[in-house]
Amino acid sequence: MPVPSFGVNGAVDLMKELNVEFDHVTRIGNSSPPMVYGNTVIIPPALEEGFTPPSMKNTPGYVMAFDARSGRQKWVFHSVPKPGEFGAETWESGSNQYTGNTGVWAPISVDPELGYAYLPVETPTNDYYGGHRLGSNLFANSVVCVDLETGKRIWHYQITHHDIWNYDLSTAPALVDMTVDGRPVKALVQTSKQGYAYVLDRVTGQPVWPFEERPAPASDVPGERAWPTQPHPTKPPPYEYQGYVENDLLDFTPELRAEAIKIAKQYRLGPVFTPPSEITPDGTKGTWYNPGGTGGSLWQGGGFDPETNYFYIPSKAGPGIITVRNDPKSDLRFSRGPGGAILSVQGLPILKPPYSRITALDLNKGEFAWVVPLGMTPERVSQHPALKDKNLPNTGGINLHATLLVTKTLLIAGEGWGGARVVRAYDKKTGAVVAEVGIPGMMGSMPMTYMVNGKQYIAFTVGTPTEAAEVVALALEK
Repeated sequence: MPVPSFGVNGAVDLMKELNVEFDHVTRIGNSSPPMVYGNTVIIPPALEEGFTPPSMKNTPGYVMAFDARSGRQKWVFHSVPKPGEFGAETWESGSNQYTGNTGVWAPISVDPELGYAYLPVETPTNDYYGGHRLGSNLFANSVVCVDLETGKRIWHYQITHHDIWNYDLSTAPALVDMTVDGRPVKALVQTSKQGYAYVLDRVTGQPVWPFEERPAPASDVPGERAWPTQPHPTKPPPYEYQGYVENDLLDFTPELRAEAIKIAKQYRLGPVFTPPSEITPDGTKGTWYNPGGTGGSLWQGGGFDPETNYFYIPSKAGPGIITVRNDPKSDLRFSRGPGGAILSVQGLPILKPPYSRITALDLNKGEFAWVVPLGMTPERVSQHPALKDKNLPNTGGINLHATLLVTKTLLIAGEGWGGARVVRAYDKKTGAVVAEVGIPGMMGSMPMTYMVNGKQYIAFTVGTPTEAAEVVALALEK
């Protein structure tokens, strides 16, 4: 039953509270639950990702906080700063007054001791062309630390300047306490689609290990101006393939390698952050960008072991093809053109395995402790005619993203949506599989653990496209 004293008859109209100041309003909602701490409810807004909106004018994804008892708005953080606010100068020609998106579709993290909330902000309108919003575009693609009670910005770090790759921050920032060179650090780990783990001091926002602003390729799309540099962590190294490197292409046989090279050369090739391009008369079919917009790390994030300071990262490989084309019907001018999500050679992924993986990162050193494939070699690979009589290593499954839980003794992981109906227990120190249990569907959620009457359980949801979803709980027999 609604509580009449909350909001208006028990409800708060978020669209009214958003107070959008221009007429063009598109779909906005929530993909992650509110973050509730004490008497504060923070609402992370979500807008459509990976699509071309009908206009360069769009709803801004302002983050709002409300009093949990009264429903009164406590504060709002303008993820697209308004004129006169800090960061407004990073939107050229007043583009902050009409650009939208820049919401927070991944979960928000909170440090109660510091009284800070950490916002993983996503891409502005639109994901692949920014000629109508030139500049670095704060606070898009940034980790923003705000005061939990007031919403005041404490610090920010922009992971991608002027994003044109759909490299939104798709995971909750992980708050970890670690030791570097004998010094304790209250840190934040932001995993990313580009395959980097950005490790920041969560008190100050400064990188724990230096980040280098390295030159990035320029765009030749009319009206576009890619940002000239992008930040690259010096530690840890990337945990996924980045950009185009010929040695990363599959090499099961010389013939397959030659075909992979031939396919790759049909596209605009370059390092990570190579910008989108048009399909050109010289034969290039767009830009190879790697990882693609659904590669690297996604919403599942990672798992942290506070006793060893190991951070476990699930990720998947796969370059995307990204093109833009002139769209005279839209004020965006350029919209996303035709492209492919995953490149293949005779049905085989174009990159070397593992196709999906779990990486153990030793945060005390900024180095990887081990990497193992997630899942098993699929039949389309093991039974491929070109690989007859080949003794293949385990390639891992294709397009999988592990759902992780770290316990005191084990790393528990499912294969995620699209994976096998199985959950595995891994040795945390080595990555070796120590147990495997069949489950009635694909694991669709992060596992969680709880204890009843001295017995520990692990619970998660499962489902399939054709079967009803279920909640499954596992426990060891006494």
